[in-house]
This record gives sequence, structure tokens and C-alpha cells, in this order.
Amino acid sequence: MKRITVLLAEDHQIVREGFRSLLEHESDIEVVGEAETGRQAVQLTRKLRPSVVVMDIAMPLLNGLEATRQIRKSFPETKVLILSAHSDDAYIEQVAVLGAAGFLLKQTSSHELGTAIRTIHEGKTFFGASILKRVQDHGQKSLGRNGNPGKKNNHLSSREVEVLQLIAEGKANKQVASELGVSFKTVDKHRQHLMSKLNIHDVAGLTRYAIAEGIIEGNVRVTIS
Repeated sequence: MKRITVLLAEDHQIVREGFRSLLEHESDIEVVGEAETGRQAVQLTRKLRPSVVVMDIAMPLLNGLEATRQIRKSFPETKVLILSAHSDDAYIEQVAVLGAAGFLLKQTSSHELGTAIRTIHEGKTFFGASILKRVQDHGQKSLGRNGNPGKKNNHLSSREVEVLQLIAEGKANKQVASELGVSFKTVDKHRQHLMSKLNIHDVAGLTRYAIAEGIIEGNVRVTIS
């Protein structure tokens, strides 16, 4: 029997270990890798091509929502299951639009986690009972059986979201350039485009926007640079 390969994307090691321990009891599921940042999740998906990525939302360097968008765009055969402590309506709406095939809260049972992985591997969608009604209330009719992304127009590009998150996390342009492997000048250009596009002209404002849009969590300290 071919096992369902799974990549765990979660920034807290103890939580990853807990998920791995739960899934080791499932004879048809195999954890093939672990990622502690959103960017690493994208890189490991490219390398390992797992059947399913179990993705946390609040991830450093690249948040789980943007990582999901990049994975679904580049590796449509890989399904993404969001497993998060957060169930805000804004997150639920974005999860559906970006193409995640399912959404569970972290307090879910091991049985439900295994069931969700098997279900989305079969090309269906799976939402926890507490989330399903809210998904339906949002009227996310664009989310089909294959978890394909909706047609919502995200006005920020993937690279702009990455730059925005790093700036909002308090990183200076030089650090952002190092993280992304681009020049200082390129980062400064992205920064100016972001401020112009959003009509926000300071780091504190960009950080507040990133929090409001769910790009970073609200407990991130604002650093003026």
C-alpha cells in the first residue's frame, strides 16, 4: 500500500514533534519532512513533493497563507491542510480563496487529523465542524472539490507580501535583502512600491496593515527603522 506523504510546517518544535508522534500511529501516512518557516515549507515541497502539507498560519519569514499560495501555484498536485490555533473569519476566507483543501484547529483529535489528510489526498475538501458552517456562511462557492483557488484578486504580489512580512517583523532592508537573496537596492524598491500602493508611509503603518491582513500576528513588536 502506497503511503500518503506529509510535510509538517510549524515553527514550534514541540508542536511538530506532537503532530509527528500522532501521525506515526497511522499506517497509511508517512511524515517525510518538517519545516519551521513558511519559506522552508515552500522549499521542502519543491524538494520532497509531499502529497499533503500540514501548514500553520503564523510562520516566520513567510506566513502560512502566503506559503500556501506559492505551493498551490507551483505544485498544484500537493494539497494543503491548514492546522492553526486561529479561526478568525478573515483567516477562514483567505484559506478558501488561496486554495487550501482544509482547515482544522490545533485542538483537533488525532483521528480527525488523519481523516482530514486522507480526505484531501483523495481530492476532496475537509473543514472541522466548528469551521464548516462559517465557510458556508462566507459563500465560498469558488472552492471546488480539488481545492482550487478562487478568483479573488490579491493586489500585492507574492514578493511584496514577503517583503511586507519581513519589514513588519522588524527587519531592516539589509536583513530583508539577505533573507530573500536580492540586493539592498531591490528591497528598497519593493519597500517604496509597497508604501505607494498601500498609501502607507512608515513602518509602523505597514506593520499595522500586516497585522490587520493576517500576514503577521498581533503580538509582533513594532520596530521603527
